[in-house]
Amino acid sequence: MRYIIDKVNWPESFPEKPAVSVEVSNDHEWLQLHYRVKGEQLRAVTTEDQGAVWEDSCVEFFCQVPGDKHYMNFETNCIGAMVGSRRLSRTEDVQPLPPEEMAQIERRCTFPREVIEERDGLFEWEVELRIPLKLIFRDREPKFPQALRVNFYKCADKTKKPHFLSWQPIALPQPNFHCPEFFGEIVLK
Repeated sequence: MRYIIDKVNWPESFPEKPAVSVEVSNDHEWLQLHYRVKGEQLRAVTTEDQGAVWEDSCVEFFCQVPGDKHYMNFETNCIGAMVGSRRLSRTEDVQPLPPEEMAQIERRCTFPREVIEERDGLFEWEVELRIPLKLIFRDREPKFPQALRVNFYKCADKTKKPHFLSWQPIALPQPNFHCPEFFGEIVLK
């Protein structure tokens, strides 16, 4: 299934709108996400996992298993550095994934994992992720079809033209992606 990440939730402050989509599929063991981005800035200064990737040219996937109070966030910059955690909110009960679990997430990116100082121009790039479903469902065994509550995002907090796009709209006064109340639903088959 293909989703368009095009909601500009704070147009007065952050009107920038790169073209972004994500294709989602699964095979009962892995969740595959294939992001395609076309935008005017490119930045990737974070090269290590669990660093500030959201400040770079970044795509994000947040998901919650129905009935679970916690949600997972997977944030990846255009060179494949990634944040992964389980949490109750932006600041509550944040449990970063340990290195051995981060290593299980397969990543393919247009650019190698090298610093890219901010560049202006028109850039097209892709990020492909394969996330083991066992990282999302933890101790539960998913039964298919399986619903997930999710939102997909595109951001670049520290670029000349910062932006904060989402798949599902976010009705808050300022940028905040850590809000499961605005997640939509997808079904894994």
